Amino acid sequence: MSRNSSSARWKARQARDPFVKRAQAEGWRSRAVFKLAELQGRERLFKPGSVVVDLGSAPGAWSQFAAGVVGDQGLVLAVDLLPMANLAGVEILQGDFREGTTMNALLSRLAGRPVDLVLSDMAPNMTGTRAVDQPRTMHLAELASDFARQVLRPGGCLVVKLFQGEGFQEYVESTRSQFASVRMRKPAASRSGNRETYLVARNFRL
Repeated sequence: MSRNSSSARWKARQARDPFVKRAQAEGWRSRAVFKLAELQGRERLFKPGSVVVDLGSAPGAWSQFAAGVVGDQGLVLAVDLLPMANLAGVEILQGDFREGTTMNALLSRLAGRPVDLVLSDMAPNMTGTRAVDQPRTMHLAELASDFARQVLRPGGCLVVKLFQGEGFQEYVESTRSQFASVRMRKPAASRSGNRETYLVARNFRL
C-alpha cells in the first residue's frame, strides 16, 4: 500500500470519527483527551492541587485536560520527543525520555516535589512488525514504571499504555507488587481495532 493511500484512509477515518469531531468542537488538542477523561471519571486519579507528569505528551490533549483539573495550585509537567505548542498551566520539556539528560532535567523541574500521578501514553514509531514493536513498547512501559517508583508519593497513581503481547502479563504482575490496585481499562475512545489498553495502578506502596 502506498503512503498516499494510507494517508487518504487515515484522513477519511478522521473525518468520520465522532471523537475527532467532538474534540475539535470543544477545543481539545486531540481525541485522546476522551481516553483520559473516562479514566479520570472512573478512577478519580487526580484532583485540584495535584502534581501530574505526562510522558509522551504531544500534541498535548492529556496535559490540557490535566491542567484544567489541577488548577493554579497544581503542576503539570509534559515531556515528549516532539515539539509541543505552549499550554496554559503546563510546563513543557522537549526531549527523549529514554535518555538520562531528559530524565535529569525532569527530576530537576520537580525539585523533589512528590508526584500524585504519572501518565504514559508513550509508544514507539510502529513498524507494523509485532516482534519489533512489542519489545519497544514494553521498554517504554518499564521506563515509565521506573520513573514512577522514583517520584510518586505513597498512594500515588500510574497510567500506562500497553499492547497485548510478549511481556505484557509479566509487566502487570510486577506492577501489582507495588500498587494496591491494578486494573486494565480500554476507554471508549480507543479504536476497536487497536490493541492498546491502559494499565491503571492506584495507591503506590513504597
